Amino acid sequence: MNADITNAFEAHAIDNTTFGHVEHVQVAYDLLRKYDFIDAATIYAKGIRTLAAKAGAPDKFNLTITYAFMSLIAERLAYTQTDDFERFTQGNPDLMANTVLDQWYTKERLNSALARGVFLLPAAA
Repeated sequence: MNADITNAFEAHAIDNTTFGHVEHVQVAYDLLRKYDFIDAATIYAKGIRTLAAKAGAPDKFNLTITYAFMSLIAERLAYTQTDDFERFTQGNPDLMANTVLDQWYTKERLNSALARGVFLLPAAA
């Protein structure tokens, strides 16, 4: 676990300008290894929401993206049970793409105002 970034995230002491997609995945992975899913998802969502607010863009927080992404990482982690983040990402390279949720969500649904405040399931086909 990269304790520095995850500890800073939990303390709401992350610099949003250096917290990119890889860092999002790293912290989600670390939290899911440290806590059960419910607690990890709550801590992660609150942290991401705080980051967006500190950046002056609270409307950038998206509950659907946050919970869907955490669920996907949790599922993959359950299958791999690796304790090495680099090995985890090597075995799950699609998680490193910002578009990983596109296979379940349309852009319109995922980026809707409703998706920002309510967790939306993927639309039925």
